[in-house]
Amino acid sequence: MTSIAVTFRELKKLVEQGEGARLEFKRKAAHPDKIMKEVVAFANTDGGTLVIGVDDNGTIPGVSALEEEEFVLEKAIEKYCYPAIAYSIERVVLSDRAGVLLFHILPGTEKPYAVRNNLQEEGGKAYVRVRDRSVQASREVRQILRQQKKDKSFRFGFGDKEKALMQYLDLHQSITLSQFAQVAAIPRSIASRTLVLLTLAGVLRIVPDEGEDHYRLT
Repeated sequence: MTSIAVTFRELKKLVEQGEGARLEFKRKAAHPDKIMKEVVAFANTDGGTLVIGVDDNGTIPGVSALEEEEFVLEKAIEKYCYPAIAYSIERVVLSDRAGVLLFHILPGTEKPYAVRNNLQEEGGKAYVRVRDRSVQASREVRQILRQQKKDKSFRFGFGDKEKALMQYLDLHQSITLSQFAQVAAIPRSIASRTLVLLTLAGVLRIVPDEGEDHYRLT
């Protein structure tokens, strides 16, 4: 659904905030399949607004052929994003020739959302929003997103591996999966399950990263 409720003054105020966890600028909808990672990242995190017609430096040249740009992006969301993502659209008319599109992506209820390049692709690539970046979700992040929507409590035991983890975090700000497996002298698969469970239980907080996720005490 499209509305024309945003004024130029409101748009300018929004743009002045700069890109962040819930705001992404794109000059135009070129390569819409690549823009979809921003869409699923917003849906997998706290929602956000994709602004088409604004440069990274905050200038607002707008785009011509608003309806065409809108159509292209709507079709891309329908084609590449799975499950279906809820969003709304607003237009800001700058002149007879140019305007800006705002795609408001809602936080999803069927996480994890992923970008699939074709219907045969299994799973696809999920992304989450970290500050002003869309980061590909690790296996652990996807598991956490999947389990969080079940709205249930999670219990865990406190054994040698958990003790080793807490001792490490007493001395360090965060720990990665690789570090935990080494410190606790356990297989990587067990380390992964333990970190996911402790995150779901609210003991740890995961910070997704393009290299390796970091886990911190809550």
